[in-house]
Amino acid sequence: MKNMQDLMEHTIQDLYSAENQILEALPQLISKAQSSQLRQAFEQHQRQTEKHVQRLEQVAKQLDIDPDGETCMAMQGLIEEAQDLLDQLDGDEITDAALIGAAQKVEHYEIASYGTARTLAQQAGQDKIADLLQQTLEEEKQTDEKLTEIATTKANQKAVKA
Repeated sequence: MKNMQDLMEHTIQDLYSAENQILEALPQLISKAQSSQLRQAFEQHQRQTEKHVQRLEQVAKQLDIDPDGETCMAMQGLIEEAQDLLDQLDGDEITDAALIGAAQKVEHYEIASYGTARTLAQQAGQDKIADLLQQTLEEEKQTDEKLTEIATTKANQKAVKA
């Protein structure tokens, strides 16, 4: 990478890879969720993630870059870690708490990544791109807050009582 354009291209491609990996992983999280509230939250996030991919495609078009080209190694690792955790679970009572923890690690990575991408776009004078990235950043934060709410009002309490 030699300049801000190269960094933006890398960042958008990394996010595009991350979002597509999440789309592949979400059906398993949905199927493993014990509570209907968590299942619905994952289903809603799946629909949002599809929109996030579309926004990134818009951003790539505006930057005149191909959104493919990178593999998000961080997301790959987070998903592998979540899969390993799911494979170790031995009890329905703790499943939702474990799923939420794994999903929030993903959300926190996305929040950091979208915040970085938005700031890069702002500093490069790419206001329309910054606005698109900010929109997704807000949705990622809302998802994280929803997961925290489910954890603290239901899932973690159920796990503690198990």
